[in-house]
Amino acid sequence: MPQEVLAGRVGRTADWLSKIENGRIQLDRLSVLRLLAQALDVALGDLIGEPSLLEWTADSGRRTVPALRAVLMDYRSLTEVASKDHTGEPASLDLLRREVDDMWSAYQDARVGYVTNRLVSVIPVAKHAVLAYDGQDRRVAFGRLALTYHLAATVLTKLGEADLAWSASDRGIDAAQQSENPIIIGSLLRSVAHSLMATGAYAEAVSLTHDTAAFFQPHLRKAGRTMLSLYGTALLVGSMASARDDDRSTAREFLSEAEAVANRMGGDDNRLWTAFGPTNVAIHRVSTSMELGDVQVAVALGPDLDTSAVPTERRVRHSLEVARALSAANRREEALRMILAAEDTAPEQVRYHYLSRHLVQTWVRTQKGKPDFHLAGLAKRLNVA
Repeated sequence: MPQEVLAGRVGRTADWLSKIENGRIQLDRLSVLRLLAQALDVALGDLIGEPSLLEWTADSGRRTVPALRAVLMDYRSLTEVASKDHTGEPASLDLLRREVDDMWSAYQDARVGYVTNRLVSVIPVAKHAVLAYDGQDRRVAFGRLALTYHLAATVLTKLGEADLAWSASDRGIDAAQQSENPIIIGSLLRSVAHSLMATGAYAEAVSLTHDTAAFFQPHLRKAGRTMLSLYGTALLVGSMASARDDDRSTAREFLSEAEAVANRMGGDDNRLWTAFGPTNVAIHRVSTSMELGDVQVAVALGPDLDTSAVPTERRVRHSLEVARALSAANRREEALRMILAAEDTAPEQVRYHYLSRHLVQTWVRTQKGKPDFHLAGLAKRLNVA
C-alpha cells in the first residue's frame, strides 16, 4: 500500500507516515495505532507487539497463558458435566474468599506470573463450587467466581491477550448477575468496559461507562466506601476510553465526577482492589493527557505526583506513563532512569507492558551510535534488542 494511501486513510500526510516508519517521531497514542490497525486490517495487538507470558517463570514453573486459555475455553463451562471432574467436597466459601484475596493482592504487587498460574487452578475450583452449592451459598460462590474472572481479564489485558480477556470478562459478568450482588455486578461492569477498551472498542467502552454510571446511581445516596470506590474506578476507565477515542470533553467529565467521588471519600482506599481515591484520579489525569497528546500537561503533573498511597502495580504504571511523557518532551535520560527504577520495583510488569517495550525499542532504533550500557541492558532484558 503506498504511503499516500495509508496516510490518507488515517487522516495524516505521507511525510508524517514516513517519519513514523523511520523512527523520527514517536507513535505511542493508542487511538492513532487503532486507526492504523484498521487501515491495515490487522489486530491492534499486532502493532503494539505485546508478548504473551509463554515462557517458564520463577513463580509458575509452567507455560501459564496457554494453560489459562484452556481453562477459560473449556466447552463444558458451568454444566453438570464439569462437576464430574470433582468427586470430593467443594471448596469452602471462606477458602475461595482467601484465594481471591491472595490473587488480587499478588496482582497489585505486580506478580503477574504467580497470579496467572494460580488462576489456572482456582477457576475450576470456583466453577465446581457454584455447581455444588445452592441457595444463598450458591450466589456467594458465583460472586467469588465473578471476581476470579475479573482478575483473569485484568491480567490478560496486561499481557496483551485482549480477545482472551474479553472472554473472561464476558463469563465474569454472567457469574456476577447470578450473584445478585450489586457490588459484584458493578465491579464486573468495569471489567467489561476495560476489556472493550483493550480490544480498541473505545466508543463502546465509553457507552458502557455511561450505562454503568446509571447502574450505580440508585446505590450512591447511601453508598459505603466500597460502592463509591467501584463507581469512581468505573469513571476512570471511561476517562481513558474517552481519551483514546479523542473525546476530550467526555474524558474531562468522567475525571471531574471521579474527583468529586474521591473528595467525598476523603482519601485513598483499596476497597475491592480498586486503589481508588485522589491519587488514582491524579494518575489518570496524567494518563489521559498523554492519550490526548497534551504532553506538557503530563510533564507538569506527573513527575512530582506522590503515588506512595497506591499499590505497586498502580505506581509502576504511572512511572511508565511519566517516562513516556518525558521521552516525548526530549528528556530521554530522565525517562530511562524512570523505567529502570520501575524495573527494580516490578520487573515482570515492566517487561510485559507495551509502554516500556515501545519506549526502549524507539530509543534503541533512534540512538546515535551504540546504546549506552544501561539502555542496552534494559533492551536485552525486555527482549527488544
